[in-house]
Amino acid sequence: MSTVASAMFVVTQDDIRRSGATNIPDVLRMVPGLDVAQINANTWAISARGFNHQFSDKLLVLIDGRSVLTMIYAGVFWDTQDVPLEDIDRIEVIRGPGATMWGSNAVNGVINIITKPAAETQGGMVTAAGGGHHQAFGTAQYGGTAGRNTSYRIFSKYLNQDHSLGLGDQDAGDAWHLLHGGFRVDQRLSEKDALTTEGDLYTGSEGAIIGHIVSVSPPVFENVPRKAALSGGEILTRWNHVFSARSDTTLAFFVDRYTRSGPELREVALNLDFDFQHHWQFGVRHDLIWGTAYRRRSDDTEGTIDLAFLPTDRVTHLASAFAQDEITLKPDRLSLTTGVKLEYNTLGGFQVQPSARLAWTLSSHHTLWAAFSSAGGTVSRRNADSDINLTVFDNGGTPTVPTLFGNPHEKPEGLVSWELGYRAQPSKRLSLDIATFFNSYRNVASKEFGTPYTASALAPNYLVIPITWGNKVHGNSTGVEVSANWQVLPHWSLSPGYSLLELHLRTDSASTDTITVANSEGSNPRHQAQLRSHVDFRHGLAWDASGYFVSALPVQPVPSYTRLDTQFTWAAGERWSLAVVGQNLLRDHHVESNDGFTSVNSAQIRRSAYAKLTAWF
Repeated sequence: MSTVASAMFVVTQDDIRRSGATNIPDVLRMVPGLDVAQINANTWAISARGFNHQFSDKLLVLIDGRSVLTMIYAGVFWDTQDVPLEDIDRIEVIRGPGATMWGSNAVNGVINIITKPAAETQGGMVTAAGGGHHQAFGTAQYGGTAGRNTSYRIFSKYLNQDHSLGLGDQDAGDAWHLLHGGFRVDQRLSEKDALTTEGDLYTGSEGAIIGHIVSVSPPVFENVPRKAALSGGEILTRWNHVFSARSDTTLAFFVDRYTRSGPELREVALNLDFDFQHHWQFGVRHDLIWGTAYRRRSDDTEGTIDLAFLPTDRVTHLASAFAQDEITLKPDRLSLTTGVKLEYNTLGGFQVQPSARLAWTLSSHHTLWAAFSSAGGTVSRRNADSDINLTVFDNGGTPTVPTLFGNPHEKPEGLVSWELGYRAQPSKRLSLDIATFFNSYRNVASKEFGTPYTASALAPNYLVIPITWGNKVHGNSTGVEVSANWQVLPHWSLSPGYSLLELHLRTDSASTDTITVANSEGSNPRHQAQLRSHVDFRHGLAWDASGYFVSALPVQPVPSYTRLDTQFTWAAGERWSLAVVGQNLLRDHHVESNDGFTSVNSAQIRRSAYAKLTAWF
């Protein structure tokens, strides 16, 4: 049983394989307290403990320690996080602040995706699948050795996904194609030194329907289909040196670059990261880890009438240092973890992010924990530098354009959090995890209305309604998250989960924002529940079923829905496996997100089925 003093949920490789999911967002649906809403066939909104939207800026996502956030939006492009699911060792999801260790954006949670060492993926593997909405997808992979101390794997992955249905049951124009290849090399340089190098490249395209200003004079605003070309790649190298059984260091460097040509904006981004950590156990009571990091982000954009960035290109820098000490107050019973992160960001300035966590092991089967944390986000280019023309309409014969302007003085959002949790394993067959929290938010991004004025940049004499990003919203949230694992019978297990979220925000007295509070409070489900079942039969047969309930999003509006996925698997010895999967089986289609501030139009998620054949050699 884990004694970590945080609300952690670990998705194992077995969980991933049994889920029948084809991508990481669908895998994450099983995590209590995580809100996963699919916007269209290739776009998701994912957050923890509220504030969910397409680019959730209070959630930090890592793949093998590499941040995949984009500084343009301070969020994640989930469509290109296309790690082969078979290569994932585990996904560690921390609900609640993790800024002391990971820094900015680890406000409401951290998702850390950890892939398998190359030594664990030796030999060949081929998967081929298709059917329904998932028209065709598959992976070809080979792992081997080069000498006694080097293991490697290479892979190629492809997906071809059909369009979904628009809100009016029309073609949503969001078909998705992606070709992805990569490698990993693990080397044992000496008894004390290990080196990992990994990288990948991808190319593809995807569609969407977007709201577009066709003309300002006369005012014409229409939903139009757009295609986006996707390409990019990254390379990471990590060196680990062991000084002794009580001391080791890790030095990591990575670079990634991507290009997205559409649907609203063309952008090219180049990111360089350097991280150093030193782990040191000293005495019998202290387990210290400290480190420093530097990150350089650069981008170049080409705007449209709908969205533009000024300046069109920018370089930002982030420098940080942290220290965290786990102190054993009473061996095997009581531990205190304290830490602080100091961080400077070009757009957000200087932040101090401390935390303190206490774990009390009542017995070998019961742990109680409590935590206090302070965390901060980053200011995205969207909030600081963008001009977004939201729509155009006729106002008594005058074309009128509401425009959302960036604020170069935007402050980073902040959080102070108190958490309390309990873990228990009353029997070998049953385990239980409960987490509660109270979060207090400050400087939440608001949309401040200004005085309309006449402009002529887009057309003669049109009226601009200026809206500017501000920091005039604050408030709090409370909630509880429960998960359990129950081995009902030797061959049958159940994994239920439930989360409750209450979000209460308010504007400052000087604010003119009439949008943010209602949109934020009404765009997050108050109740979520999951139930996963796994049954092993004889002769390599297994049946998995997963049910997910999500309550209504009243402001969007999205009614409550229940999603049912199921999978039948036949493992024919050690070399072949056949799976038949059904997704969204209860209804032909349903809506999961309809946020008016999403960059693409929402679509209905369709019922689908596919078959998957896997061979190992």
